[in-house]
Amino acid sequence: MAKNLAKSLCQCDICEKSFTTKGHLTTHIRIHTGQKPYHCDICGRPFSRTDELTIHKRVHTGEKPYECDICGQSFTRRDILTTHRRIHTGEKPYQCDMCSKSFSKSTNLTDHKRIHTGEKPYHCDFCGRSFNQNNQLIKHKRIHTGEKPFHCDICDKSFSRNDELTIHKHVHTGEKPYWCDFCGKSFPRNSGLTAHKRIHTGEKRFHCDICGKAFNQSNVLKGHKRIHTGEKPYQCNICGKSFSQSTAVTVHKRIHTKEKPYHCESCGKFFSHSNRLIKHKCICTV
Repeated sequence: MAKNLAKSLCQCDICEKSFTTKGHLTTHIRIHTGQKPYHCDICGRPFSRTDELTIHKRVHTGEKPYECDICGQSFTRRDILTTHRRIHTGEKPYQCDMCSKSFSKSTNLTDHKRIHTGEKPYHCDFCGRSFNQNNQLIKHKRIHTGEKPFHCDICDKSFSRNDELTIHKHVHTGEKPYWCDFCGKSFPRNSGLTAHKRIHTGEKRFHCDICGKAFNQSNVLKGHKRIHTGEKPYQCNICGKSFSQSTAVTVHKRIHTKEKPYHCESCGKFFSHSNRLIKHKCICTV
């Protein structure tokens, strides 16, 4: 009888969940009420629990009390350390019950399962587009806001995504970490390598839905389709003439600038078009 009375005293009257102590019930009720009585004395951010405030304050103090005994990296929270150690151990305790794929983090499993369910719970309040991961939405919204939080420390150029900054830095370092195992040519981007390898394999996965012609790169298909649509999105800012491809406007502008970047190594003559240089080399007698 006394046990049942204690249980009823520690039961949430909103969702009927029960707790072993009144303190736990009080903390739980704040989920429903939204009450956050604990404030950070540095930035003023409120929290519903004292332990959340303690963890938050480490952002300001830089304290990282949980250290990995394998690599020495430190963390602000024990659960982050637990997840991190799985990088070393290879442990993936969270398994998808639809395809059996395993993950080291429960959040990664939750995101993955949306591939099967088609659920996209994160909505852009600018354009209404939906995403299955919150980080995808955050990256997408930067298209609307123009925010570029990732800065190159060499040239100060900014980017909306961290992976774009990483690729950009290869311009400065000259690094080309992606190698073709057919010919040995290297590329700064994995996408560049993927497109290049189709030259060797002959794969043409991008098909024109108007004439059926196939291409090995999506941007080449995009340029081709303008033959059908008549679209000419690239305009010369000197005379206003329009072109279907960006390379065509680049070549055209040399009429105005008189630029001739292609030169014959035999006679030294310069040309504005590469194909004109090729033709010239066939008849050059020097």
